[in-house]
Order: sequence, then structure tokens, then C-alpha cells
Amino acid sequence: MTTRTVRPVASLVVLAVVLDLVAVLVFAAIGRGSHAEGVTVPGVLEVAAPFLLGALAGWLLGRVWRAPTRLGLGAAVWGGAAVIGLALRAAVTHRLPVSFVLVASVSLAVLLLGWRLAALLVTHLTHRSGSSA
Repeated sequence: MTTRTVRPVASLVVLAVVLDLVAVLVFAAIGRGSHAEGVTVPGVLEVAAPFLLGALAGWLLGRVWRAPTRLGLGAAVWGGAAVIGLALRAAVTHRLPVSFVLVASVSLAVLLLGWRLAALLVTHLTHRSGSSA
């Protein structure tokens, strides 16, 4: 008996990358808006940049493309975005308030893991309803 690796469809990987990108941009836009800094494209990109780099590192280190919707691999994206993103932000701003670390970490978890959880639930419900017919 041979084992076979199931590879995700390229379109699923692209969709996952886009959803992670959007999640980090939403995080940055909400942050700017909540601090009355103005939600402009340059401003959002400035805030998002370190977290986008961190998310990319998470994708690469976690080899997330193997199963981009899995929560465990999503945790690699979240960890990269949070740890590396916060470290890069601290290096640029020369400050890192604990409150920001907490809010950023939780917000990124909700956004980066949230869409994966929603995909898992939809897949589960779809398979469940399909098997009961």
C-alpha cells in the first residue's frame, strides 16, 4: 500500500494568500481608524507592512501552502504576523506598549484563524449535509 499526498489546488492557495493579506490589511485599517489616524492607503500599508512580512515568514516557515486552510498551519501565519510583525514594528517605532501587543495578537488571531475556522465549519456542514441525503 502506498501513501499519497493530497496537494491543494493552486487556486485554494492563492485564495488563502489573498484572505491572509486582506486580514492583515483589515487589522491595520481598523487600528488606524480607531486611533483617528485616517484610513488612507499609504497609512494602512505603513502599519500593515511589518505584519505582512511576518505573515509571509509564517507561510514560508510553516510551509502553509501544503494545506492553507488548516488551523494548525494558520497558526504559523498568525505566529509569524504577530511575533515577527511586532518585532519589526518595535524596531521601527522604538516602542512596543504591552496593550498594543495584546490587542494586535488577539486581533490577528481572530482575523487569520477566523476565516480558516469559518472554512472548516462550512466544509464540515457541507460534507455532513451531503452524506445525509
